[in-house]
Amino acid sequence: MSSQNALREKVAQLPLAPGVYLYKDDSGKVIYVGKARILRARVRSYFNDDKLADAKTGSLIDEARDIDYILVDNEKEALALENNLIKQYKPKFNVLLRDDKTYPYIRLTSERFPRVYVTRRLFKDGSTYYGPYFPGNLAYRIVNFIHRHFLVPSCKVDLRRYHPKPCLQYHIHRCQGPCVEGLTTPEAYADAIRKVKLFLDGKHSALAGELRAQIQAASDEMRFEEAAGLRDLLTTVEEMDQRQKMAAAQGDDVDIFGFYAEPPLVAINLFHLRNGVIVDRRDIFWEDQVEFNAPEFFSSLLLQIYLDQQYVPHIIHVPIDFEDQEVMEELLSEKKNRKVEIHTPKRGVKKAMLNLAQTNAKHSFDGRFRVLKPSSAAIQTALQDVLSLDHAPKRIECFDISHIQGTDKVASMVVWEEGRMKKADYRKFIIRTVEGNDDFASMHEVVTRRYSRVQSEGQPMPGLILIDGGLGQLHAAAAALEAIGIINQPLASIAKREEIIYVLGQENDPIVLDRFSPILHLIQTIRDEAHRFAVTFHRTRRNARTLTSELDQIPGIGEITVRKLLKEFGSSELVRQASEEELVKRVGKAAARKIRDHYAAPAL
Repeated sequence: MSSQNALREKVAQLPLAPGVYLYKDDSGKVIYVGKARILRARVRSYFNDDKLADAKTGSLIDEARDIDYILVDNEKEALALENNLIKQYKPKFNVLLRDDKTYPYIRLTSERFPRVYVTRRLFKDGSTYYGPYFPGNLAYRIVNFIHRHFLVPSCKVDLRRYHPKPCLQYHIHRCQGPCVEGLTTPEAYADAIRKVKLFLDGKHSALAGELRAQIQAASDEMRFEEAAGLRDLLTTVEEMDQRQKMAAAQGDDVDIFGFYAEPPLVAINLFHLRNGVIVDRRDIFWEDQVEFNAPEFFSSLLLQIYLDQQYVPHIIHVPIDFEDQEVMEELLSEKKNRKVEIHTPKRGVKKAMLNLAQTNAKHSFDGRFRVLKPSSAAIQTALQDVLSLDHAPKRIECFDISHIQGTDKVASMVVWEEGRMKKADYRKFIIRTVEGNDDFASMHEVVTRRYSRVQSEGQPMPGLILIDGGLGQLHAAAAALEAIGIINQPLASIAKREEIIYVLGQENDPIVLDRFSPILHLIQTIRDEAHRFAVTFHRTRRNARTLTSELDQIPGIGEITVRKLLKEFGSSELVRQASEEELVKRVGKAAARKIRDHYAAPAL
């Protein structure tokens, strides 16, 4: 109680002004961030008897040892600052947005030869980000369009140096080939990037004007094939411009939230409506909401979703009113430069849509926290989404290395295909070229051997290669693939203990999934099966070596006889226990007598 009394005294000194307050524990760590129109009044309310009876508030006050505050000019600034501090400190008592799916964007890098990627995470890395796009596959379709018409790739090749030959993307006319000296020029590539920017900025009219001029120039110089390609691109750009104008004239965009909670578990469904049509649905899950306060929850949720996003819808429907609704409307309106409305529909079509979101939230809750067995198609799509892959992987090949202090080094490859483990395609490898304990070199050897054979036999590559290990193993596998000419292959690794997923090309943005995630469960299952298969093979080889070496010590017994004994009896211990008559039947009198004499001799 002494700590509470000290806090009460400090709270009594808080100013009567808007601001943000920070509760801290005895180590000085921030455990809760809140906002207030009047700091002293808001924070004092935490010590009311009815508030202290609340499980979350009671636990917060029990742990709190200090409180700090920051004054601001108004409630809008308090909302924005609260959001930034929550993301900075990640306090345990705040609602933290930690879902698997975020909005899809298109990233145009700032390299010497820029590339385009679909991404769901935004960084201050010099890249330009466009979006978000609904539905999620729209971003992939647009990037595919850029590959085909502007020849700007999404590859993982190191473009800081030249390579001896281009990859398949160049040969199928989806890339200019900046990775090989002489295939393109910096000026030609820069011109393509300028057009890509016009296209992604929505400046279709300006791009169309340029294309018309280029078509005319190509025709005048009798480059008719080039002119025909440019005319096809012009037609596509003009059609997209018309569709964009029609969509803008048809109506506003709306986001609708529904939820279902069984604390500490919560499921949120977010529907995106564009022109009255549902174009995408987003699932968001929590597993640590001990005391679920719906108004507080949605206030924090909307702030974290929209304040740092480029996109804010015109209308947001939520299932419950909350305290800061008007202030948040004003803040988001300023961000969008257009009025943003937040409503809780009570009747009619809008209420029906809200009920639909609520119903879907219940189904999402059951699928996440009860069933945990999504369909094969659903899991493939979710894998594509979480790992930001170009295509949903139907087949995953996973590798693991096993040895004891560098001896009896082996590797395994297991296969997941269309929702199940495909044991007929499992493979074992004996490491041949690596001396000592070098997992990276071993992984390089195994990946090289596996996919060199795939290439020579004309087999298709898997949708995803998964490596059991961290960044070192991931890069060893990537180097092996590049060395045999395989470049744009989806490749990921899962680090032991931390269960962090690294995707090649996104290493600076590792993926951490919550423990209920079916994607994490799948990746762990595949990884664990590869580990089991590798360890079993390693143990078999080690035991065989041990058994063989023991029988090899018998004078006069050669390698062929040793193999026959192990085949007939199964182990050296059973050979030791066999009678002379049993041995005679299998290896003859002379060999049987030598074996019996060896085991009968006293140990020195």
